[in-house]
Amino acid sequence: MPALRVLMGRIEGKSANTPKEFHQVFATRLLAWYDAHKRDLPWRKDRDPYRVWLSEIMLQQTRVAAVLDHYRRFLKRFPTVQKLAAAREASVLAAWSGLGYYRRARMLHAAAKRVVKEHGGKFPANSAGLLELPGIGRYTAGAIASIAFDEPVAVVDGNVARVVQRFFGMRITGGEVWQMAGAWLDARRPGDFNQAMMELGATVCLPRQPRCLLCPVAGLCATRGELPAAGTASRQRKREIHFGLARRNGAVFLVQRKKEESLMGGMWELPEIAPSSEKPMWSLRHSITVTDYAVRVTEIASPNGAAGKWIPMQRLESLPLTGLARKILRRAEIL
Repeated sequence: MPALRVLMGRIEGKSANTPKEFHQVFATRLLAWYDAHKRDLPWRKDRDPYRVWLSEIMLQQTRVAAVLDHYRRFLKRFPTVQKLAAAREASVLAAWSGLGYYRRARMLHAAAKRVVKEHGGKFPANSAGLLELPGIGRYTAGAIASIAFDEPVAVVDGNVARVVQRFFGMRITGGEVWQMAGAWLDARRPGDFNQAMMELGATVCLPRQPRCLLCPVAGLCATRGELPAAGTASRQRKREIHFGLARRNGAVFLVQRKKEESLMGGMWELPEIAPSSEKPMWSLRHSITVTDYAVRVTEIASPNGAAGKWIPMQRLESLPLTGLARKILRRAEIL
C-alpha cells in the first residue's frame, strides 16, 4: 500500500522498513499513552460483556458525557441481561428516556431476550455470533468481541476513521478504513487497542482543532492537523413548535405517539397546540437529528379534545417520555 510506505519513513527520522515495524511502533506508543491517560469510564471497570454491550449501544450517536448518568441508572435498574430480558418494553423505554434514538432501546430489549432464550444468558464469544443479535452491527460486534473476549478484530467508528485518514493524509472510506484498522490492530491487546484508537480520536485527534502536541503518535502522522474540507457541512433545519401544559389534581395531561411511528413510537409527550397570541410560560431549545426546535410552552386549562390521558405525577418517572417532554416537565418542576 503506497500510503503506508510513505508513512514508514516517518518514525522520527528513523527508517521503518516493513509495515510490521510501523505497526509495532504505532501500537506501542498508542497503548502506553492509553494506559496512562484513558478516561475513567464506568464500563471500563471490568470486561463483563453485558456492560460492554450496553455502553456500546448507548454510545451510538450519543456523546460520552450524555451517556454516563443514563448508563449508571439503567444498570442499577437492569443489572443483568436476565433482568433486562424479563422487563416490560415500557419499563425499558422509560429507563432509556432522554437518550433518544429509541429504536436502540427496543433492539437492546430484543437482543437481551435472544441471549437469554437462545444462549442461556451468555453472550456469543465472537463477532460472528454477536452479529446475529438484533441491533448489533459490524462495529458493535467487533467492540464487544475484542473488549470482552479478546478476539483480534478491529473496529471503525467516526473517531477511528478520522485518525486513519489523518495519518495517511487522504480521505479513505469504506472497506479501506476497515482494512487499515485491521492491519494496525495489536492482536495481543485487541480490546485496549480499539479503545485507544477511539480515545485518541475523541480526546486528541479532534474533528476541529486537533491537539497534535499531545498526540503520542504525532511523529508518524502525515497531516498533523486537519484534512482539507471535503465540502460544505449540512445546515441544521429550524422549526418552531408549541406545546400545552395542562395539570389538575396532581396529574398532567399527556398524549402517546402511535407505536408504529418510526421516530419515538409509543413514547409519551405533551400535546402539541396551535400558536396563539398568548405569551408562553417559557421557551427552550431542543435538537433532534438535523432539526433545531424553538419550543414554546403555554399553560392550558384543558387539552381541547386531544386524545390523551391524565397521568398522575408520581407515575411520570416510570413512563417512557420523550426527551423533550422530560425536559419540559423538569423545567416546570414536575419531575
